Amino acid sequence: MQHRIVVLGAGYTGASAAGRLARRLRREDVAITLVNAEPDFVERVRMHQLAAGQDLTPRPLGEMFAGTGVELKAAKVTGVDPDRRTVAVHGAAGDEELAYDTLVYALGSGWKDQGVPGAAEHAHEIAGRAGALRTRERLAGLEAGRPVLVVGGGLTGLEAATEIAEARPDLDVALAAHGGLGDWLSPKGARHLRKVVGRLGITVYEHTTVTAVEPDRVTTADGTSLPAAVTVWTTGFAVHPIAGATTLETTDTGQIVVDATMRSVSHPDVYAVGDAAMATGAGGKPLRMSCASGIPTAWQAADAIAARLTGGKLPDMPLRYFNQCISLGRKEGLIQFVTADDRAVGAAMTGRFAAVYKELVCKGAAWGVANPTMGIPTRRRRVVPSPAAAEPGVRTPA
Repeated sequence: MQHRIVVLGAGYTGASAAGRLARRLRREDVAITLVNAEPDFVERVRMHQLAAGQDLTPRPLGEMFAGTGVELKAAKVTGVDPDRRTVAVHGAAGDEELAYDTLVYALGSGWKDQGVPGAAEHAHEIAGRAGALRTRERLAGLEAGRPVLVVGGGLTGLEAATEIAEARPDLDVALAAHGGLGDWLSPKGARHLRKVVGRLGITVYEHTTVTAVEPDRVTTADGTSLPAAVTVWTTGFAVHPIAGATTLETTDTGQIVVDATMRSVSHPDVYAVGDAAMATGAGGKPLRMSCASGIPTAWQAADAIAARLTGGKLPDMPLRYFNQCISLGRKEGLIQFVTADDRAVGAAMTGRFAAVYKELVCKGAAWGVANPTMGIPTRRRRVVPSPAAAEPGVRTPA
Protein backbone atom coordinates (compact mmCIF):
# COMPACT_ATOMS: atom_id res chain seq x y z
CA MET A 1 0.00 0.00 0.00
CA GLN A 2 1.21 3.50 -0.81
CA HIS A 3 1.99 5.87 2.05
CA ARG A 4 -0.43 8.78 1.70
CA ILE A 5 1.10 12.23 2.17
CA VAL A 6 -1.26 15.21 2.07
CA VAL A 7 0.15 18.74 1.93
CA LEU A 8 -2.20 21.60 2.79
CA GLY A 9 -1.37 24.89 1.08
CA ALA A 10 0.76 25.59 -2.00
CA GLY A 11 2.54 28.74 -0.94
CA TYR A 12 6.32 28.87 -0.69
CA THR A 13 6.43 26.30 2.11
CA GLY A 14 3.77 23.80 1.08
CA ALA A 15 4.80 23.74 -2.57
CA SER A 16 8.47 23.36 -1.61
CA ALA A 17 7.72 20.51 0.78
CA ALA A 18 5.57 18.63 -1.75
CA GLY A 19 8.12 19.00 -4.53
CA ARG A 20 11.02 18.00 -2.32
CA LEU A 21 9.19 14.89 -1.08
CA ALA A 22 8.40 13.90 -4.67
CA ARG A 23 12.11 14.02 -5.46
CA ARG A 24 13.13 12.09 -2.34
CA LEU A 25 10.68 9.17 -2.46
CA ARG A 26 9.74 6.53 -5.05
CA ARG A 27 6.42 7.13 -6.75
CA GLU A 28 5.48 3.51 -6.32
CA ASP A 29 5.71 3.88 -2.55
CA VAL A 30 3.97 7.20 -1.87
CA ALA A 31 0.94 9.14 -3.02
CA ILE A 32 1.50 12.89 -2.55
CA THR A 33 -1.52 15.20 -2.75
CA LEU A 34 -1.13 18.98 -2.69
CA VAL A 35 -4.31 20.86 -1.74
CA ASN A 36 -4.67 24.53 -2.64
CA ALA A 37 -7.64 26.82 -3.18
CA GLU A 38 -6.04 28.64 -6.13
CA PRO A 39 -4.71 27.08 -9.35
CA ASP A 40 -1.62 29.31 -9.38
CA PHE A 41 1.40 29.74 -7.17
CA VAL A 42 1.23 33.20 -5.58
CA GLU A 43 4.47 35.11 -5.01
CA ARG A 44 3.43 36.57 -1.70
CA VAL A 45 6.62 38.60 -1.36
CA ARG A 46 5.50 40.62 -4.39
CA MET A 47 2.00 41.56 -3.26
CA HIS A 48 3.04 45.18 -2.69
CA GLN A 49 4.06 45.31 -6.35
CA LEU A 50 0.71 43.89 -7.45
CA ALA A 51 -1.15 46.42 -5.30
CA ALA A 52 0.88 49.27 -6.80
CA GLY A 53 -0.26 48.36 -10.32
CA GLN A 54 2.43 46.01 -11.59
CA ASP A 55 1.63 42.78 -13.40
CA LEU A 56 3.23 39.58 -12.12
CA THR A 57 4.29 36.52 -14.09
CA PRO A 58 1.59 33.80 -13.93
CA ARG A 59 2.87 30.58 -12.33
CA PRO A 60 0.29 27.79 -12.79
CA LEU A 61 0.79 24.99 -10.28
CA GLY A 62 -0.04 22.45 -12.99
CA GLU A 63 3.02 23.50 -14.94
CA MET A 64 5.27 23.69 -11.88
CA PHE A 65 4.41 20.14 -10.81
CA ALA A 66 4.09 18.52 -14.24
CA GLY A 67 5.87 15.18 -14.28
CA THR A 68 6.62 15.13 -10.55
CA GLY A 69 3.92 12.67 -9.55
CA VAL A 70 2.33 15.17 -7.16
CA GLU A 71 -1.47 15.19 -7.46
CA LEU A 72 -2.94 18.69 -7.33
CA LYS A 73 -6.35 19.16 -5.74
CA ALA A 74 -8.01 22.54 -6.21
CA ALA A 75 -10.03 22.87 -3.03
CA LYS A 76 -10.39 24.91 0.13
CA VAL A 77 -9.47 23.21 3.40
CA THR A 78 -12.43 23.39 5.80
CA GLY A 79 -11.24 21.16 8.63
CA VAL A 80 -8.58 18.80 9.95
CA ASP A 81 -9.13 15.82 12.26
CA PRO A 82 -5.67 14.72 13.42
CA ASP A 83 -7.07 11.90 15.52
CA ARG A 84 -8.85 10.27 12.56
CA ARG A 85 -6.12 11.39 10.15
CA THR A 86 -8.52 13.08 7.78
CA VAL A 87 -8.84 16.47 6.10
CA ALA A 88 -12.14 18.03 5.02
CA VAL A 89 -12.03 20.07 1.81
CA HIS A 90 -14.51 21.83 -0.46
CA GLY A 91 -13.91 21.98 -4.20
CA ALA A 92 -15.73 21.91 -7.50
CA ALA A 93 -17.16 18.50 -6.66
CA GLY A 94 -18.46 19.67 -3.29
CA ASP A 95 -17.40 18.49 0.15
CA GLU A 96 -14.81 15.73 0.34
CA GLU A 97 -12.72 13.97 2.97
CA LEU A 98 -9.08 13.04 2.38
CA ALA A 99 -7.33 10.40 4.46
CA TYR A 100 -3.62 10.68 5.16
CA ASP A 101 -0.77 8.81 6.78
CA THR A 102 1.42 11.92 6.97
CA LEU A 103 0.10 15.47 6.90
CA VAL A 104 2.11 18.60 6.08
CA TYR A 105 0.20 21.62 7.35
CA ALA A 106 1.23 24.73 5.41
CA LEU A 107 -1.88 26.91 5.39
CA GLY A 108 0.16 29.96 6.34
CA SER A 109 -1.27 33.23 7.56
CA GLY A 110 -3.42 36.19 6.58
CA TRP A 111 -3.73 39.79 7.61
CA LYS A 112 -4.51 40.75 11.20
CA ASP A 113 -6.70 43.74 12.06
CA GLN A 114 -5.47 43.74 15.70
CA GLY A 115 -9.08 44.24 16.82
CA VAL A 116 -8.96 47.92 15.83
CA PRO A 117 -12.51 49.25 15.25
CA GLY A 118 -13.22 49.81 11.58
CA ALA A 119 -10.06 48.10 10.30
CA ALA A 120 -11.85 45.02 8.97
CA GLU A 121 -14.54 47.13 7.28
CA HIS A 122 -12.52 50.03 5.88
CA ALA A 123 -8.83 49.09 5.64
CA HIS A 124 -7.22 47.33 2.68
CA GLU A 125 -4.72 44.49 3.02
CA ILE A 126 -2.01 43.02 0.80
CA ALA A 127 -1.32 39.73 2.60
CA GLY A 128 -2.74 37.73 -0.32
CA ARG A 129 -3.55 38.13 -3.99
CA ALA A 130 -7.25 38.86 -3.52
CA GLY A 131 -6.53 41.65 -1.06
CA ALA A 132 -3.72 43.06 -3.18
CA LEU A 133 -5.98 43.17 -6.23
CA ARG A 134 -8.69 44.99 -4.29
CA THR A 135 -6.10 47.48 -3.06
CA ARG A 136 -4.80 47.89 -6.60
CA GLU A 137 -8.29 48.66 -7.91
CA ARG A 138 -8.94 51.19 -5.16
CA LEU A 139 -5.61 52.96 -5.68
CA ALA A 140 -6.12 53.08 -9.45
CA GLY A 141 -9.36 54.96 -8.91
CA LEU A 142 -7.81 57.71 -6.79
CA GLU A 143 -7.39 61.18 -8.21
CA ALA A 144 -4.12 63.08 -7.87
CA GLY A 145 -3.43 64.54 -4.45
CA ARG A 146 -5.56 62.06 -2.51
CA PRO A 147 -4.08 60.74 0.77
CA VAL A 148 -2.99 57.13 1.17
CA LEU A 149 -1.96 55.92 4.63
CA VAL A 150 0.03 52.72 5.19
CA VAL A 151 -0.36 51.51 8.77
CA GLY A 152 2.55 49.44 10.04
CA GLY A 153 6.26 50.19 9.95
CA GLY A 154 7.58 46.65 9.47
CA LEU A 155 9.01 45.16 6.30
CA THR A 156 5.63 44.86 4.57
CA GLY A 157 4.64 48.42 5.46
CA LEU A 158 7.93 49.86 4.23
CA GLU A 159 7.71 47.99 0.95
CA ALA A 160 4.07 48.97 0.41
CA ALA A 161 4.58 52.66 1.16
CA THR A 162 7.66 53.05 -1.03
CA GLU A 163 6.21 51.02 -3.89
CA ILE A 164 2.98 53.05 -3.94
CA ALA A 165 4.83 56.36 -3.64
CA GLU A 166 7.15 55.48 -6.51
CA ALA A 167 4.36 54.19 -8.76
CA ARG A 168 1.97 57.07 -7.94
CA PRO A 169 4.01 60.19 -7.13
CA ASP A 170 0.80 62.19 -7.58
CA LEU A 171 -0.67 60.71 -4.39
CA ASP A 172 -0.02 61.93 -0.85
CA VAL A 173 1.47 58.81 0.72
CA ALA A 174 2.05 58.54 4.47
CA LEU A 175 3.27 55.82 6.83
CA ALA A 176 2.17 55.34 10.46
CA ALA A 177 4.71 53.33 12.49
CA HIS A 178 4.15 52.10 16.03
CA GLY A 179 7.83 52.67 16.81
CA GLY A 180 10.57 54.70 15.19
CA LEU A 181 11.13 54.43 11.44
CA GLY A 182 13.36 51.39 10.91
CA ASP A 183 14.41 51.40 14.55
CA TRP A 184 15.52 47.76 14.33
CA LEU A 185 18.02 48.52 11.54
CA SER A 186 21.71 49.37 11.80
CA PRO A 187 22.59 53.09 11.73
CA LYS A 188 23.62 52.77 8.08
CA GLY A 189 20.40 50.99 7.17
CA ALA A 190 18.23 53.49 9.06
CA ARG A 191 19.94 56.46 7.41
CA HIS A 192 19.39 55.02 3.96
CA LEU A 193 15.76 54.23 4.71
CA ARG A 194 15.09 57.81 5.82
CA LYS A 195 16.83 59.17 2.75
CA VAL A 196 14.71 57.08 0.36
CA VAL A 197 11.48 57.77 2.21
CA GLY A 198 12.22 61.49 2.14
CA ARG A 199 13.10 61.44 -1.55
CA LEU A 200 9.79 59.74 -2.34
CA GLY A 201 7.89 62.38 -0.39
CA ILE A 202 6.40 59.97 2.14
CA THR A 203 5.16 61.56 5.37
CA VAL A 204 6.09 59.43 8.38
CA TYR A 205 4.17 59.41 11.67
CA GLU A 206 6.50 57.71 14.14
CA HIS A 207 5.49 56.27 17.53
CA THR A 208 1.90 56.36 16.35
CA THR A 209 -0.80 53.84 17.23
CA VAL A 210 -3.95 53.76 15.10
CA THR A 211 -7.01 53.12 17.28
CA ALA A 212 -9.85 53.45 14.74
CA VAL A 213 -10.32 53.37 10.97
CA GLU A 214 -13.01 55.21 9.04
CA PRO A 215 -13.63 55.36 5.27
CA ASP A 216 -11.66 58.61 4.86
CA ARG A 217 -9.43 58.83 7.93
CA VAL A 218 -7.90 57.08 10.92
CA THR A 219 -7.74 58.12 14.55
CA THR A 220 -4.59 57.68 16.63
CA ALA A 221 -4.14 56.99 20.34
CA ASP A 222 -3.66 60.68 21.14
CA GLY A 223 -6.88 61.62 19.32
CA THR A 224 -5.23 62.92 16.16
CA SER A 225 -7.16 62.41 12.92
CA LEU A 226 -5.07 61.46 9.86
CA PRO A 227 -6.65 61.72 6.40
CA ALA A 228 -6.76 58.49 4.37
CA ALA A 229 -8.77 57.96 1.20
CA VAL A 230 -7.17 54.50 1.29
CA THR A 231 -5.81 52.86 4.43
CA VAL A 232 -3.42 49.96 3.76
CA TRP A 233 -3.15 47.74 6.85
CA THR A 234 0.18 45.94 7.38
CA THR A 235 0.40 45.58 11.16
CA GLY A 236 1.05 41.84 11.31
CA PHE A 237 -0.22 38.41 10.38
CA ALA A 238 -2.58 35.88 11.93
CA VAL A 239 -2.32 32.15 11.21
CA HIS A 240 -5.15 30.21 9.61
CA PRO A 241 -7.62 29.31 12.41
CA ILE A 242 -8.13 25.65 11.47
CA ALA A 243 -5.25 24.21 13.52
CA GLY A 244 -6.43 25.97 16.67
CA ALA A 245 -9.81 24.23 16.40
CA THR A 246 -8.22 20.74 16.48
CA THR A 247 -6.60 18.58 19.14
CA LEU A 248 -3.16 19.55 17.85
CA GLU A 249 -1.02 21.32 20.43
CA THR A 250 -0.93 24.97 19.42
CA THR A 251 0.17 28.27 20.89
CA ASP A 252 -2.20 31.03 21.95
CA THR A 253 -1.81 32.46 18.44
CA GLY A 254 -2.84 29.18 16.78
CA GLN A 255 0.59 28.07 15.56
CA ILE A 256 1.31 24.34 15.75
CA VAL A 257 4.04 23.51 18.27
CA VAL A 258 6.76 21.46 16.53
CA ASP A 259 10.13 19.90 17.31
CA ALA A 260 13.40 20.51 15.45
CA THR A 261 12.19 18.42 12.49
CA MET A 262 8.92 20.40 12.19
CA ARG A 263 6.97 17.45 13.60
CA SER A 264 3.98 18.16 15.83
CA VAL A 265 4.81 17.48 19.47
CA SER A 266 1.30 16.10 20.01
CA HIS A 267 0.63 14.19 16.77
CA PRO A 268 3.72 12.54 15.21
CA ASP A 269 2.05 12.06 11.82
CA VAL A 270 1.57 15.82 11.40
CA TYR A 271 4.25 18.31 10.33
CA ALA A 272 3.79 22.08 10.27
CA VAL A 273 5.90 24.48 8.21
CA GLY A 274 6.17 28.20 7.59
CA ASP A 275 3.92 30.67 9.39
CA ALA A 276 1.73 27.83 10.67
CA ALA A 277 4.52 26.43 12.86
CA MET A 278 5.90 27.60 16.17
CA ALA A 279 9.49 26.70 15.39
CA THR A 280 12.64 27.94 17.07
CA GLY A 281 15.88 29.06 15.50
CA ALA A 282 19.24 30.23 16.79
CA GLY A 283 19.31 30.92 20.50
CA GLY A 284 15.94 29.23 20.96
CA LYS A 285 14.12 32.29 19.59
CA PRO A 286 10.87 31.72 17.67
CA LEU A 287 11.22 32.19 13.93
CA ARG A 288 9.41 35.23 12.55
CA MET A 289 6.71 34.83 9.93
CA SER A 290 8.56 35.26 6.66
CA CYS A 291 9.66 33.54 3.47
CA ALA A 292 13.17 33.47 4.92
CA SER A 293 11.89 31.29 7.77
CA GLY A 294 9.34 29.28 5.82
CA ILE A 295 11.37 27.69 3.06
CA PRO A 296 14.05 26.25 5.40
CA THR A 297 11.30 24.75 7.60
CA ALA A 298 9.74 23.16 4.50
CA TRP A 299 13.06 21.58 3.55
CA GLN A 300 13.55 20.39 7.13
CA ALA A 301 10.12 18.77 7.27
CA ALA A 302 10.36 17.11 3.84
CA ASP A 303 13.80 15.69 4.56
CA ALA A 304 12.70 14.45 7.99
CA ILE A 305 9.63 12.72 6.54
CA ALA A 306 11.73 11.10 3.82
CA ALA A 307 14.35 9.99 6.36
CA ARG A 308 11.80 8.43 8.68
CA LEU A 309 10.05 6.62 5.84
CA THR A 310 13.25 5.29 4.28
CA GLY A 311 15.30 4.59 7.39
CA GLY A 312 17.71 7.42 6.59
CA LYS A 313 19.45 9.99 8.77
CA LEU A 314 17.34 12.81 10.14
CA PRO A 315 18.31 16.29 8.95
CA ASP A 316 20.16 18.57 11.31
CA MET A 317 20.09 21.84 9.37
CA PRO A 318 20.34 24.91 11.62
CA LEU A 319 17.47 27.35 11.17
CA ARG A 320 19.04 30.78 11.11
CA TYR A 321 18.94 34.17 9.40
CA PHE A 322 21.50 35.94 7.24
CA ASN A 323 19.85 39.17 6.15
CA GLN A 324 16.61 41.10 5.81
CA CYS A 325 15.86 42.05 2.21
CA ILE A 326 13.71 45.17 1.76
CA SER A 327 12.65 46.60 -1.58
CA LEU A 328 12.11 50.36 -1.51
CA GLY A 329 10.41 50.69 -4.88
CA ARG A 330 11.91 49.32 -8.08
CA LYS A 331 15.08 51.43 -8.01
CA GLU A 332 16.13 51.28 -4.37
CA GLY A 333 16.66 48.55 -1.83
CA LEU A 334 18.10 47.79 1.57
CA ILE A 335 19.80 44.56 2.56
CA GLN A 336 20.31 44.56 6.31
CA PHE A 337 22.71 41.84 7.42
CA VAL A 338 21.78 40.18 10.71
CA THR A 339 23.00 37.70 13.28
CA ALA A 340 21.77 34.12 13.25
CA ASP A 341 18.91 35.12 15.59
CA ASP A 342 17.89 38.09 13.38
CA ARG A 343 19.52 41.07 15.13
CA ALA A 344 20.94 43.78 12.89
CA VAL A 345 24.73 44.12 12.55
CA GLY A 346 26.57 47.16 11.24
CA ALA A 347 26.84 45.96 7.65
CA ALA A 348 24.10 46.86 5.15
CA MET A 349 23.83 47.00 1.37
CA THR A 350 21.95 49.95 -0.07
CA GLY A 351 20.91 51.60 -3.31
CA ARG A 352 20.46 50.17 -6.77
CA PHE A 353 22.64 47.13 -6.12
CA ALA A 354 20.49 46.25 -3.12
CA ALA A 355 17.37 46.51 -5.30
CA VAL A 356 18.91 44.08 -7.80
CA TYR A 357 19.90 41.77 -4.94
CA LYS A 358 16.34 41.75 -3.58
CA GLU A 359 14.92 41.06 -7.04
CA LEU A 360 17.26 38.09 -7.43
CA VAL A 361 16.14 36.79 -4.02
CA CYS A 362 12.48 37.00 -5.10
CA LYS A 363 13.18 35.26 -8.40
CA GLY A 364 15.30 32.67 -6.63
CA ALA A 365 12.52 31.91 -4.15
CA ALA A 366 10.03 31.25 -6.96
CA TRP A 367 12.60 29.18 -8.87
CA GLY A 368 13.32 27.21 -5.71
CA VAL A 369 9.66 26.20 -5.39
CA ALA A 370 9.81 24.60 -8.84
CA ASN A 371 13.29 23.21 -8.08
CA PRO A 372 13.09 22.26 -4.38
CA THR A 373 16.42 20.41 -4.36
CA MET A 374 18.09 23.49 -5.92
CA GLY A 375 18.86 21.65 -9.14
CA ILE A 376 20.94 18.99 -7.38
CA PRO A 377 20.15 15.48 -8.69
CA THR A 378 18.63 13.23 -6.04
CA ARG A 379 17.88 9.53 -5.80
CA ARG A 380 14.33 8.54 -4.94
CA ARG A 381 14.52 6.10 -2.07
CA ARG A 382 12.31 3.16 -1.26
CA VAL A 383 9.97 3.40 1.70
CA VAL A 384 10.99 0.85 4.30
CA PRO A 385 7.99 -0.87 5.94
CA SER A 386 8.10 -1.11 9.70
CA PRO A 387 6.94 -4.23 11.57
CA ALA A 388 3.69 -2.47 12.48
CA ALA A 389 3.05 -1.53 8.87
CA ALA A 390 3.32 -5.20 7.88
CA GLU A 391 0.14 -5.97 9.79
CA PRO A 392 -3.03 -5.90 7.64
CA GLY A 393 -4.68 -2.48 7.56
CA VAL A 394 -2.00 -0.80 9.70
CA ARG A 395 -0.09 2.26 8.49
CA THR A 396 2.85 3.72 10.32
CA PRO A 397 3.03 7.52 10.49
CA ALA A 398 6.17 9.33 9.41
